[in-house]
Amino acid sequence: MSDKNKTSYPKEKINILLLENISDLAVQNFKNAGYASVKKLAGALPEAELIKEIKNVHLLGIRSKSQITPAVLKAAQKLQAIGCFCIGVNQVNLKEATSGGVAVFNAPYSNTRSVAELVIGLSVMLIRRIPDKNKAAHEGRWLKESAGSYELRGKTLGIIGYGNIGAQVSVLAEAMGMKVIFYDIVTRLPLGNAQARKSIKELLQEADVVTLHVPETAQTRNLINSQNIKHFKKGALFINYARGEVVDLDALSKALQSGQLAGAAIDVYPLEPEKNGDKFTTPLQNLSNVILTPHIGGSTEEAQANIGEDVSNKLINFLETGTTIGSHTVPELALPMQEGSHRILHIHKNVPGVLSQINSRLSGHNINIVGQYLKTNEEIGYVVLDVNKGLSKEAMELLKEIKETVKVRRLY
Repeated sequence: MSDKNKTSYPKEKINILLLENISDLAVQNFKNAGYASVKKLAGALPEAELIKEIKNVHLLGIRSKSQITPAVLKAAQKLQAIGCFCIGVNQVNLKEATSGGVAVFNAPYSNTRSVAELVIGLSVMLIRRIPDKNKAAHEGRWLKESAGSYELRGKTLGIIGYGNIGAQVSVLAEAMGMKVIFYDIVTRLPLGNAQARKSIKELLQEADVVTLHVPETAQTRNLINSQNIKHFKKGALFINYARGEVVDLDALSKALQSGQLAGAAIDVYPLEPEKNGDKFTTPLQNLSNVILTPHIGGSTEEAQANIGEDVSNKLINFLETGTTIGSHTVPELALPMQEGSHRILHIHKNVPGVLSQINSRLSGHNINIVGQYLKTNEEIGYVVLDVNKGLSKEAMELLKEIKETVKVRRLY
């Protein structure tokens, strides 16, 4: 019998479910690695349908629309990992995934350039009043004038959230001749000539164009509200290609109609349709100085290909080697391959003494540990250990007996 058939999860028995029209490059990646059972669906599934679909799934791939609730995770008895083929992971109940020992991966950098380029493009469109002129031309009116149209060069761009995307926007903006200022709750090393500001208020008072690049958290909810909008320079431009919950759209609409803000570009909303063609409403509709897009900031062919490759590789590496670098739930570990051994993964509740139990149980049965790594978070511990090939089955049974065990799996 081959080593492959001795493992707990032979490739031909692995079921992979990909939702929301994930890139075909991801599908091909899995098939090239030997995983034949890959099911790809075009859209997200309602909770009840997903619960039915996920019962025999080992790897799940989603984008931003799928909601992985505690009920879904409870039904997913065979689930080893979730790949979020997008930037965020807020659509997954991370607490439940952590307690269940389900690794959750995403692609935090893969669409950075796509979003950054579009933000600069939108800045040009807004500062030149292209939405107004485009509307007039479509209506048959010739609006050839320079009033209210400006160059980006020499203007100040304010970036709220100076992470991966914010920093890329910073570099591109400087290349356009802009002055860049930024605010972040974390101390960040500025790129180029960008300068940090001590508060959002200070940034808003100085910036001609403001762009958001923050995650959705309790602290960022309604970050741009009626109070903060008062601090914008009169006639400033505002761009949100981050998260829908971070802006009070009613307050933004009033500021645009009053002339406090000269224009805005919005891509994300508190409530978004589940699929193409569904009805969509927002307080910003029918305002001529507003560009509205349907959550497509990172939607380029290049970005989707990069995301497909990045996340599928993380899932394959986890399944085949136990590597959890980039996981938001299972602690990050990467153990080099060991010749002449079988690898076992042990996920357990994070209580004192589990590693001691593992070592004493194995040594008590003369099972030699060739290599071992342990890392914990607040809720679970993750042990990757290599043992002699001939004793791996016995080792598996001993590890299952430890009462704090959440999951145990033999790789090869």
